[in-house]
Amino acid sequence: MSMTEANQPKKDWRFILIAIVAGLGGLLFGYDTGVVAGVLLFVNQVFHFDASMKGLFVAIALAAAAVGAAFAGALADAFGRRAVLIVAAVLFSAGAILSSVAGTIPILFLGRVMVGAAIGVSSMITPLYLSEITAAHWRGAIVTINQFYITVGIFVSYLVDYMLSGTPDGWRWMLGLGSVPGLILLGGMMVLPESPRWLAGRNFIEKATAGLRFLRGRQDVSEELGDLHRDIVEDSRRAAPWSLLLTRKVRKPLIIGVGLAVFQQITGINVVIYFAPTIFRDAGLSSASGSILATVGIGAVNVIMTGVAMRLLDTAGRRKMLLLGLYGMLTSLVFIGTGFLIQLHGPLTYIIVGMVAIFVAFFAIGLGPIFWLMISEIFPLAIRGRAMSIATVANWVSNMVISGIFLDLLLIIGRGPTFMFYAAMTVLAILFTLWIVPETKGKTLEQIEDSL
Repeated sequence: MSMTEANQPKKDWRFILIAIVAGLGGLLFGYDTGVVAGVLLFVNQVFHFDASMKGLFVAIALAAAAVGAAFAGALADAFGRRAVLIVAAVLFSAGAILSSVAGTIPILFLGRVMVGAAIGVSSMITPLYLSEITAAHWRGAIVTINQFYITVGIFVSYLVDYMLSGTPDGWRWMLGLGSVPGLILLGGMMVLPESPRWLAGRNFIEKATAGLRFLRGRQDVSEELGDLHRDIVEDSRRAAPWSLLLTRKVRKPLIIGVGLAVFQQITGINVVIYFAPTIFRDAGLSSASGSILATVGIGAVNVIMTGVAMRLLDTAGRRKMLLLGLYGMLTSLVFIGTGFLIQLHGPLTYIIVGMVAIFVAFFAIGLGPIFWLMISEIFPLAIRGRAMSIATVANWVSNMVISGIFLDLLLIIGRGPTFMFYAAMTVLAILFTLWIVPETKGKTLEQIEDSL
């Protein structure tokens, strides 16, 4: 877009309201991601899960998330971003309630599949929606609201886990309360506008104009609408089949998106999120409530540092923040692995707890938000939804594999070598970033497309 500084839209209550409500998609993601950590400590008392079944309990939702993400892009391109988010909110709420009342393993797993599918859809559509309604000069902060909501959802779930850890059948309430953010998202999306980019691409020009006026808080949006129209006309001159994903123009962005998706998971973050109480108990915190309380602190660090990232991404830049985060993650993973290898005891156990907190802090300012932000920026408009789906599916499949095998991996090679493996993967992530990941700070989506 060619907007001048004088014409750049200012943040006002309307747009902030939209960003907050749309970001609830991230809250769904975060709550369910975090609540599993507490549920895993208690659900086996009813269903008698061994390590493999615990891994399957986590992995089945992640597999459903991968499937949901796979279809989300095509659905969003066909029916609109807003409509798909509404369906995801309904599916999440229903799945959360079904999981909470389950009396058998098949019903429990069915509820988890529904929740997982909704998370997969919302994890891909929410950053896409936010990136398309946001002006370039504060897109980094607004799209990162999605990641901020993820961390808030994780923190809230840890608090819920702690408060219900001593309650009979508390794990059912842990799962059932996930329906609340789903219902809030459903209500909020009922009053929000569709993406003007999507509307203009479907030739709903009047609706696109009205949406832009609402978003920008002014009547004259002709320049921005003209930029949108030119971009759409250019894309309409060429077909956008799936084979476009294999062309030279898309190849590099696709390598970046899928690469960051995989590295976000194989460096170990969701192992920490899902199994933090288990890790802390293995490190020497004997009680379930004590392990969960330590996990609450980790959740608070995650929220705070994501807030820091929101303030820095549009000034310090995506690539610099990504590298800083990876270096910090590498250092903390080496300390965690070493701590388990030398079998720290007593007060020294808290060194591991502290290093887990540092690991999460550096993830929260780097790889956590930047993956979701960059996949919403780097793909051409003509295939943005489908390309984001591919990157999101890669993220969820990697999440499923890493989380599903974690407990078995601990039994096979031990805690120390497991975390050293994650450290080695972080080294690869650093090399990947240095090799191919570009800086997108301050560029419009059209400028990023041209540069790649």
